[in-house]
This record gives sequence, structure tokens and C-alpha cells, in this order.
Amino acid sequence: MPLLDGRSGSPLRPAIGVPATGAASLDGHGLDAATVARIADRLVPPAPHPAALEAMERTRWAARELAARGARVYGRSTGVGAHRGVAVEERDGTGHDLRLLLSHAGGIGDSLPARQVRAMMAVRTNQLLAAGSGLGPEIAVAMADALRAGAYPRVQEYGSVGTGDLTALAQLGLALFGHGSWQRDESADEAGFPEPLKIRRGDALALLSSNALTLGQSALACHDLDGLLRAAHVVAALALHATDGSLEAYAPEVHRAHPHPAIGRAAARVRRLLGAPERPVSPPARVQDPFGFRCFPQAHGPATEACAALEHVLSIDLNSAVENPLIGWDERTRAPVAHHHGGFFATPLTLALDQLGLAVLGTARLSAARLSGLGRAELTGLRSYLADEASAGSGMMILEYSAAAALAEIQACAAPAALGHVVLSQGLEEAASFATQAARKSLRLAHAYRLVLGCELVAAVRALRQRGAAPDPRTPAGRAYVRAAAVLDPAMTDRPLTDDVTDAAALLDELAELVEES
Repeated sequence: MPLLDGRSGSPLRPAIGVPATGAASLDGHGLDAATVARIADRLVPPAPHPAALEAMERTRWAARELAARGARVYGRSTGVGAHRGVAVEERDGTGHDLRLLLSHAGGIGDSLPARQVRAMMAVRTNQLLAAGSGLGPEIAVAMADALRAGAYPRVQEYGSVGTGDLTALAQLGLALFGHGSWQRDESADEAGFPEPLKIRRGDALALLSSNALTLGQSALACHDLDGLLRAAHVVAALALHATDGSLEAYAPEVHRAHPHPAIGRAAARVRRLLGAPERPVSPPARVQDPFGFRCFPQAHGPATEACAALEHVLSIDLNSAVENPLIGWDERTRAPVAHHHGGFFATPLTLALDQLGLAVLGTARLSAARLSGLGRAELTGLRSYLADEASAGSGMMILEYSAAAALAEIQACAAPAALGHVVLSQGLEEAASFATQAARKSLRLAHAYRLVLGCELVAAVRALRQRGAAPDPRTPAGRAYVRAAAVLDPAMTDRPLTDDVTDAAALLDELAELVEES
């Protein structure tokens, strides 16, 4: 059966679905958080895979067969929510679908950043290509076209509780079908917007039935936190070196005796970053360091493990046909079938996000503790708060307060979203996963954690400069110091440090790459 363009009824353009050089091929199976972030950041364009488009066409035929047989299919032949028992009259045609989009596009609050909306579009395109919605391939093509053109709909922040991003996807649907508007970043140089698609019977709920916005936000949070957690090894190594910290707490023997894999990996990474020998060649400066320096592996290992656990959940959810009802063909009889289910109830995602938030809070607290330690003369041998020679100078004192404020935001964001409860739709929907709230607070948490690490990096570089004790430039930690020293202002006089922290926070993504080299 030919693939038809929903705009004109003509065959789809052959170029669509053929991955261009450097494009991200979307086939409904291989999407990960890093690729979602790259598409959302407009670093790579998406390209639907031809085989996945053909699979969508076959599933559309299944949906049409069900309609022709008069099957009762939620949202196609019936109303939705508490109106699930109300039949859609044939004389309505596509009016029911348009009304669904118009009535559900009722999100409230501020418009979401373009990056988050593009992440939603990338996820929903890939989900459709998993071929369970009954939608035609032209819809996946149109979303990929919009992403390549830098176009996205206006989407409000509030409207979902983790049982489907109905309001956000309704706004996307209105734009796709010519009843809403597109926006574009100033940085996008393409002309024009996607041409409107023709809405067809059954298109509305099939498009709405997804947690694509929540998953897109979760993928961005996972990607951002993964980079920050890797960079934290570098920042902690510089702080440890700046205070003559003991590597006994990082010794292989210690972690073989208490073999938590992620904790052992965190300790080994710090040793490799500093080029530390297997056995210390000189006694440590202190019998024991404060917890911030001594317990880094024990706090940071679980955070990296929680991030990996979230990646695992996303590897499933980003690549699943999630629509309710799920449209397909019976494997035995090859007859069309619609399965009504609760796959939209995103409990695994909520729990993974909640776990990551609590774990990041633990390691962020120790980052703030190391920052405080860098201001203590008995640890560094320098002036209190790394001040200059002026009498009663404050140096980097205020960074402790600023980091504490960012840490308080992390603590607020770490409160488990899974504790929420709600009853909706006249009692039919008597619970929710609150994955949406977990995803949104994870993005806020990532931003605050970046600033805490930025404060620690500023203080560590300042201490290393004052001591004249940079790490060996042949080591990854030494290369990190050289790079940070080239970016951060060397002035030690009392002055605002806002720009220093901003520059340090921006540098963290680059420092994260050094962990892979170590």
C-alpha cells in the first residue's frame, strides 16, 4: 500500500525518512535521552525511517478496518473520560476530533521554553513511529519537518498530572491541523511554517494519548544531570587537591572491602583524574578529612546509579507505542484489534525521577560542604575565605550563601512527586502518577545543581591559584585546571563573583568530557 501525504493525497516525498548526513534517524526503537537533547538543542535534525513510516501506514489501515466493522474504540467511536460511553454520531465526521483538540488545549501558566517543546515533539514523533496509534505517517513527517524548520507550538506549563500530556499535545495538534499557530526561535533561519494537515476521523485522541512532554522534559533532565554528575568528579578532584586531601578514602582496598560498584567507580575516577598512584607515596596532611572530601564516593556513586536507572526507564518509554487504545493486528488471525489499557500511567518514570532527585541532593550537599571547607584556613593554609591581603577581606565568603540558596532549591525539588494524589473525570480517574511534576522539578534541580558545582569550582581554582599548587598538567585534573584558569578571572580582590560562577557553570559540560578521558 502506498504512503500518502495527508496534505494532498499524493505519495510522500521520497527524501523524507532517508536520514541525511548528521541527522538523527527516528524509527520508534533507538531513541535515547542524549539524542532527544541534541534534537531539542537543534544540534541535529530528525529523520523518520522509511520502514517505520510504512509500519504507521499499516496500523492506520487497521484503525480504518475497525471503524468499518463498527467496533467500539475509545476516543474514535466514543467520547473520552467520563463520556467514554457516549457514542460519536457518524454525521459528526471529523468534528468530534477537532472539538477534542479545541477543548483539550486548555493548558495554563507560562509558555514553556522552546527546548522543552522541541523535546516533546521529538519524543512524540518517535513514539508514533513505533506504530501503535493508528495515525498516518504524514503526521510523523510533519512533526519532523517542523523540528527541522525550527518551528514549535506555544505550550503552557500546567495541564498534566502524569496520565497523558493532553493539553500540550492538543496545542501541538491544533498547529499541525491548521487551527493553531507555530512559533520559531530567532536563531532559526528557515522560511515559512509547515503546511496544515487535513484532520481525519480518529486523529485527535491518537495524537493526544501520550506523556511525550513529560518524557521530553525527563530526557533533558537526565541528559543535563548525567553531564553534571560526570563533571562533579573533576570539581571534587580539584577541591581535594586544593586542600591536600587524603586519597586513603579513595584507595582500591577500601572499595574492594565494601564493593558497591557505583561507589567504587566514583573513587576510581577521582584517582585517575588526579593521576594518583595505587598506593600513596607520602602520609596524608590530616588523619581524616571532613565528610565533603572523604565521603564523596559514597554520596556520588548512588547519584550516578540513579541517573543510569532513569536512562533505563527512558530507553523503554521513549521507544514504545503508548497510545490508549493501542491499534494493531492480531498475531494469530491478522484481524485488526484495539487494546484498551493503562500504559499512560507513568509510575516507573516518577519513581526513577524521584530517586534521582534525592540522590543528587545527597551529592550536592557534599559539594556545598567542600565549598565551605575551601574557605577554612586550617584546611587550605590560606587566608580565611580565600581573601586577599586586605584587612578583614571577605574573599569568596558570599559563595557559601549563594550555594546554600541553590541547595535549598534542590532540597525543595527532591521532595517525592509520587506522594501526590488526585481524583479526576467524575471519579473515573482516581489516581495519577505525577510524573509531569517529577520531570519539571528535575529540570529545576539540574539548574540549581549546576550553580552549586559552579560555586565549588570557582573556590577550588581560587585556592589552587593562591597556593600555586596546580595539579600535574599531564593529568585530566591538571588539564581541567588549565582550562578553568583560562576562563575564570584571576583577581583576588573583593568583588562580585556572579560572573565567575556563571562562567564556571558553563564550563562544566566541557569538564565532563575529561572524565571519559581519564
